[in-house]
Amino acid sequence: MVMAAEKVFVRSTFAEPLPAPVTRRGVIGWLRENLFSSPLNIALTILCLAFIAWALPPLLRFFVFDAIWSGSDREVCIAAPDNPEPGACWAYIRAWLSFFTYGFYPIPQRWRVDLFFTTLAFGIGWLAWLAAPRRDLGAIYCFIVLPILSYILLSGAPVIGLIAVPTSLWGGVLVTIVVASVGMVVSLPLGILLALGRRSKIPVVKLFAVAFIEFVRGVPLITVLFMASVMLPLFVPERFAPDKLLRALIGVAMFASAYMAEVVRGGLASVPRGQYEAAQALGLSFWRMTTLVILPQALRVTLPNIVNTFIALFKDTSLVFIVGIFDFLRTIEAARVDPRWITPNTSVTGYAFAAAFYFLCCYGMSRYARNVEARLARAHRR
Repeated sequence: MVMAAEKVFVRSTFAEPLPAPVTRRGVIGWLRENLFSSPLNIALTILCLAFIAWALPPLLRFFVFDAIWSGSDREVCIAAPDNPEPGACWAYIRAWLSFFTYGFYPIPQRWRVDLFFTTLAFGIGWLAWLAAPRRDLGAIYCFIVLPILSYILLSGAPVIGLIAVPTSLWGGVLVTIVVASVGMVVSLPLGILLALGRRSKIPVVKLFAVAFIEFVRGVPLITVLFMASVMLPLFVPERFAPDKLLRALIGVAMFASAYMAEVVRGGLASVPRGQYEAAQALGLSFWRMTTLVILPQALRVTLPNIVNTFIALFKDTSLVFIVGIFDFLRTIEAARVDPRWITPNTSVTGYAFAAAFYFLCCYGMSRYARNVEARLARAHRR
């Protein structure tokens, strides 16, 4: 008996892929995954939306819709029959904006500050743009050329026709940017050296690094600033005593480098022992092994902590006003008590403007660090 052969169908081409369900893609998919993925997330999302609905309208009314945007004195920001509840007094910010930016820097010479901001932005952009050509030259520009050029521009050089401007006249955003930039540029390399010194097998080097780190980290920044401002001149002759801003720069750089050292030391400790052994097996010297093998891995691991230290340093620059330096926040403090602009909303507006400035700067650093971290993670997976 012969059985009939079964008919079998074999598809010769692949089937077209089906689109993902609507609830798993696009905006709906993102909302479901991030905001409504569980009962707890749903409850928290509803609470957050309720808080935003409660807080956002009055904030918008005060800072935008009912705000006073132009005027020449306090009269425009005071309650009147036609405006019984005036909002933020942005006219005060417009009137004092140049003081917030330059401090007491001479008006005819403020083009030098603008040129400094421009050269600084160019250097940061050169290094921050990962696809920029010759970033090695960008590093030389930022760490060697730019500091010298900035000192000549801001302090002056009578030889080339730039009149001298003492640091006592500097203020506002200028001082904040200078203090933060010097602190960041100095703290990272000095922190790396201190971290390596703390792990050194040479007793004297290790003792010095440990003593410096623990002493500086054990006292508040205010104390370090007072020591740099009051005690530092006691160790040098009066005619060689550094000016007030330079003392603050030294104090901030010392404080930031001690914290940076611990951040880098954590990264060094995370590098597997096999990396050291492999580098030594290749015959690399200590410094070549450290710079080519160990440090790149350690800095990649600790990048979020490094940026967090930079952000904290940027915000801590506001403490220099305690030693009599007119930083950005200090200029707002000085301007808000001007009799021509004293109103119930002047102080709130000034502090809101300061908060926006610090937020934008810190958020920008944070976002850039996240992008670099994601790029390094993709490269590492390859």
